[in-house]
Amino acid sequence: MHSSRQRSAAALAALSLVGVLALTGCGAGGEGAAQDKAAVAPAEGKAQEGARGGAAAPAPAASPGGGADKNAQPPAAVRPNVIRTATLGIESADVQKTLAAARAAADGSGGYVGSESTKRGSNGRMTSTVALRVPTERYDAVLGAMEGSGKLLHRKVDAVDVTEKVADIDSRVSSQQASVARVREMMGKASALSDVVMLEGELSRRQSDLESLLAQQTALKDQTSMGTITLEVSEPAPAVPEKKKPTFLSALGAGWAVFTAVLRFLTLTVGAVLPFALAGAVVLLLFRLFRRLRPARPKAVPAPRWPAVPAQQGRAADTAADVQD
Repeated sequence: MHSSRQRSAAALAALSLVGVLALTGCGAGGEGAAQDKAAVAPAEGKAQEGARGGAAAPAPAASPGGGADKNAQPPAAVRPNVIRTATLGIESADVQKTLAAARAAADGSGGYVGSESTKRGSNGRMTSTVALRVPTERYDAVLGAMEGSGKLLHRKVDAVDVTEKVADIDSRVSSQQASVARVREMMGKASALSDVVMLEGELSRRQSDLESLLAQQTALKDQTSMGTITLEVSEPAPAVPEKKKPTFLSALGAGWAVFTAVLRFLTLTVGAVLPFALAGAVVLLLFRLFRRLRPARPKAVPAPRWPAVPAQQGRAADTAADVQD
């Protein structure tokens, strides 16, 4: 008899544990914001006792004019949560002095310098960029001081209201914390090993969700409590000389400049060619000297060439010689 009652009690305890976990399983994300029935029951009991006692609190008396009581406390105003960012472009003759003033203004307001970078453009102008984190209550004062530190080139200010997001994150954090506390309480009461293992897994999951929500809450708090001012300080552009009308003297000067440029070019050309010319002259002189010093070869005597006599002329000459004889 006692064993059957013990089994029934254990089964009833397991069913109640499963029911409580089902009620508290969605504590994070707004879906598990409702409390379990055990937490709601005391409030309902007090309400029923008040109804039975018939001692309901009297409603506030209306004023003679039919309006609400002047002594009634107005509802507390919700503090807005705003993320403020600004970008300023300043032109200054002394970039380092302007940056030092910006750092001092951030430190004096209770803020700090987030990042800083410096670069020099192709035109030779140096530009430095510094990001300042300033408390919201001193944000406007520091921003005005930065605008007056030089010639303002550009200005952009943004403000994003995240009041609803902050309230939602805070509510989800509270619900998740209560959910984690309930699971821990059930772990302290659980006796079966299977229940302990199941509750440990559930606690690990809910604890991870709670840490994620806390990280989001911290990031939002930092963004809303400290504004960001990005300050770009650049050197002034070099002055462009005015164009003058050409005169005789300016034309003469331009011609002289061209003449000197051509003369310089010719001089450089002669200087570049001169080593090669000297080397060629030396080689040519050595070649001629070699030809003069070389012994002359004996010339071959050509064989005499007798002119050919025609046959008829030879015969006529023989005949004339015979006649003379």
